[in-house]
Amino acid sequence: MTTRPGPRERLLDAARDLTYTQGVHVGVDAILKQADVARRSLYQHFGGKDGLVAEVLRTTAREERYRRVMDGAGDDPRERVLAIFDELERVTTRPSFHGCRYTAAELTLTDPAHPAHAEIRTYKDGLHRLFADELTRNGHPDPSLGADQLLVLVDGTLAHAVTRPDAHPALAARAMAELILDRRPG
Repeated sequence: MTTRPGPRERLLDAARDLTYTQGVHVGVDAILKQADVARRSLYQHFGGKDGLVAEVLRTTAREERYRRVMDGAGDDPRERVLAIFDELERVTTRPSFHGCRYTAAELTLTDPAHPAHAEIRTYKDGLHRLFADELTRNGHPDPSLGADQLLVLVDGTLAHAVTRPDAHPALAARAMAELILDRRPG
């Protein structure tokens, strides 16, 4: 016999699903219905919908997903980074792909005080560090700039794949990532 998750976990699961498929402006009632919890639970655990959205972003995947892909590619830093674009090709061609939840939330939430913005920046900063570390190991002359370039490629791939999925932007981005990875001093 399995134990049903508590209200907090059910709210997170429902919000994780619905904010990805419908966007962060999905109604509270839809989240409550899918989670099968009372409105009171939302306020007890998260203080409201803004807190719930921020917690969804804080607890969803983070850069661990990228690290797992990289770890699966072995020890060579060049291959580890390129593996990200191979994974993006798999992810962005799935029928269930709806883009990057972090970028979508950043663009949708116009209130600069919304707590989700801090979670989004933390996530993007973590990816930057992850890429900068690999570029340092690869002997890149400017790992911070290279990490910025790789993030532009990742974000561009995720956005472009929503509007033109048949274009396979991850493949184009992978070729550009090779140029970044192969840059040498001088």
